[in-house]
Amino acid sequence: MISSKNNPKIKYLRRLARRRQREKEGHFLLEGVRLIEEALRSGWPVKMLVYTPPPGERAGALLELAGERGVQLMPVDEGLFRELADTQTPQGVLAVVQSPGYTPEGLLAGGASLLLLVDGVQDPGNLGTMIRSASAAGAGGVLLLPGTVDLYNPKTIRATMGSLFHLPVLGVREGEELVARLKAAGFLLVAGVPAGGVPLPAVDMTGPTVLAVGNEARGISPWLLQYADIQATIPMPGRAESLNVAMAASIMLYEVVRQRMACSGGGGSLE
Repeated sequence: MISSKNNPKIKYLRRLARRRQREKEGHFLLEGVRLIEEALRSGWPVKMLVYTPPPGERAGALLELAGERGVQLMPVDEGLFRELADTQTPQGVLAVVQSPGYTPEGLLAGGASLLLLVDGVQDPGNLGTMIRSASAAGAGGVLLLPGTVDLYNPKTIRATMGSLFHLPVLGVREGEELVARLKAAGFLLVAGVPAGGVPLPAVDMTGPTVLAVGNEARGISPWLLQYADIQATIPMPGRAESLNVAMAASIMLYEVVRQRMACSGGGGSLE
């Protein structure tokens, strides 16, 4: 059992708490029995499972599953584990997971017809909720423009509730190049704006569609608005002036679901 803070593997785990190191190494930390179970069962590349003995019943089953998958198991002292954990009441298991190699090319080649484009959202809970909603709505993927909060921030991961492992989510470096490619592929770019846009239900989103949402305070970047085919606004007959961005993204996604179900008679895939 490892109990020294100076152990090289412990130092590596500590480094992965930083976004820059995660991006450099192509690995991130995943904490908690349920999320690690989801990653393993979804076939994600789990490289190491760190735990404090003796594990509980569910954690023990997780260790057994990880062992069957050839995952390296590393027991550590309970006090040291608490220092590594991000949660206040850790469950005694965390994993090192390799980031998948998703690309925009692969996403388009997969035939996705509904994508969510996230421009500069800063709150990890908002991003995680949007990923969860996109997965529930049957979207083919989520694209993160520069300036968006880190996908592998522990709070973002927890907010996805495991949906991260069920659809491609990828950051892109060149936003304008990506948008131009999507439009060339026949996607309708619908930008969500708080006011002044076309009422969302009036926008035909039964064909290939990219829904764009922006920063909590500033909204969508001006350059992206210029690329938009339509600026759409969610009707709000009540007295609220605006909606949380994650809530707005969810409503937009489910308006696509509504329209496509109406066209297909209630069934069919949205991807």
